[in-house]
Amino acid sequence: MPLHVAHFVPRYPPALGGAESYARRLSEYLTAAGDSVTVWTTTAVTLEEMWTDTLRRERASGTGGPLARSRRRGTPAGDRSVVSVTRYFPLTFPLRRYVLKAISLFPIRTLQSLAQPVNPICPAMWRDVHRFSGPLDAVHAFAFPYSFPIVCALRLARRRRVPFLLTPFLHLGDPTDPRDRTRRQYTRPHLKWLLRQADAVFAQTESERGAVVELGVPEDRAILQGLGVDAAECTGGGRARARCQWGVSDTEMVVGHLANNSVEKGTVDLLNAAADTGTRVVLAGPEMPNFRHFWDTFPRKELVTRLGPLTEEQKRDFFAGIDVFALPSRTDSFGLVLLEAWANGVPVLAYRAGGPADLVRHGVDGFLAKCGDVTDLANRLSELTTDAALRSRLGDAGRARVATDFRWPDKLRVVTEVLERLANPPRSQARGDDSPPVVAASLRAGQ
Repeated sequence: MPLHVAHFVPRYPPALGGAESYARRLSEYLTAAGDSVTVWTTTAVTLEEMWTDTLRRERASGTGGPLARSRRRGTPAGDRSVVSVTRYFPLTFPLRRYVLKAISLFPIRTLQSLAQPVNPICPAMWRDVHRFSGPLDAVHAFAFPYSFPIVCALRLARRRRVPFLLTPFLHLGDPTDPRDRTRRQYTRPHLKWLLRQADAVFAQTESERGAVVELGVPEDRAILQGLGVDAAECTGGGRARARCQWGVSDTEMVVGHLANNSVEKGTVDLLNAAADTGTRVVLAGPEMPNFRHFWDTFPRKELVTRLGPLTEEQKRDFFAGIDVFALPSRTDSFGLVLLEAWANGVPVLAYRAGGPADLVRHGVDGFLAKCGDVTDLANRLSELTTDAALRSRLGDAGRARVATDFRWPDKLRVVTEVLERLANPPRSQARGDDSPPVVAASLRAGQ
């Protein structure tokens, strides 16, 4: 019998990001199999739109384009018709960050989840999960640290007595630093509480699964999944075309970086390492404020080409045009772009932190540098850019690996098997009858 599933995610395509693209892929996979998926999300496309009124500024400046106008009307711009998407505008108000910070100090987990300052606050979403009476067999939420949509998902699951599934994309940071700031941010008390409420938690690496269990999730509820890659979506680009657009010769060494350009994703460390080695870098992806601040004073701008967000065709050209892919990130639970680089036979360089530390086999299909050590990063960069045989060996190993270890059907099947095991609601609820509200005491008290 087809399942009716609700997905709660802070942003959904056309928003760019690993969690966003995974949520769409899973939604479309389930609907293609005959299930019904409703996505509950926000109107935000950029990260900043989850907590700032970017659209208001666009209106004032007259720069709001068709996509912005579409979002203002609340329509699911850019979405596939097979998935039903409901979008909510995040709430903005004066002194928002400080007001929410004060509220979040109260030791009530539900309240803390709703009031974290860096959060898409959508009161209408909280209201509607209390009213929703359509068919429902399971609720699946994504991704830390944006807890507001997740606690809305939990409220709906508890009220309707259906399983609550969670894919947190837990960022663990530097495993050698006991006070790592990223890990502390992703394991705050209210986030640990949300993990323990889930009937199943999907982890992307062995390290993430171990951390989930250590944080109080029973082992039988911590599911190792991992992510995949579809080579047809990211290969077949034009190397000559890309390099012509970038203004580099066919023989010049190019290092690529595709991410939210920021301190956290390692963009700043990469450019500092490139400046030390004289390496040409091509940056792709949205630019965060802390990167733009760094860029204003970066002395070696001539080494860098900035592409901004890429279309699918541009992404294929990007991977075809580069020689090494670098993601020295502190905040990746997995690193889908590493798989895309491997699918193109491109060797990868990452920090020994978070998901990439588990994913990349040092010296086999890529290099790992010590997290935050720009000198080590520069040394590894030099090794890769000066040794063609090494690049070829590492890239070939990565390409062979994605063909067997990272296939989307295998990874998505893990989710469907858990759904089919857990989603056995009473038929009255499966028909969507308006059952009396049932909010567990733990949800009301936040304990």
